[in-house]
Amino acid sequence: MKMCISCGMPMTSISDYPLQDISKNYCKYCAHADGTMKTFHEKLTILSIHYANHHNIEYEIAKDIAYRVLRKLPAWRGR
Repeated sequence: MKMCISCGMPMTSISDYPLQDISKNYCKYCAHADGTMKTFHEKLTILSIHYANHHNIEYEIAKDIAYRVLRKLPAWRGR
């Protein structure tokens, strides 16, 4: 089983891959409609909004948490 290098999601079925392309090492949620991977900034914004809305915390705190989570993932190490 692969894990998405961009968000860490387990990719257990072909439908988890962008455009059902199992050669990709990132999931459909981390891809644009054309199958290319979203940028760090795009993922940071999406994850920050998710944390703020679903955990009822201020956006700036959510952004700091999202940054710390993302930079541990293979696609974003060293950021």
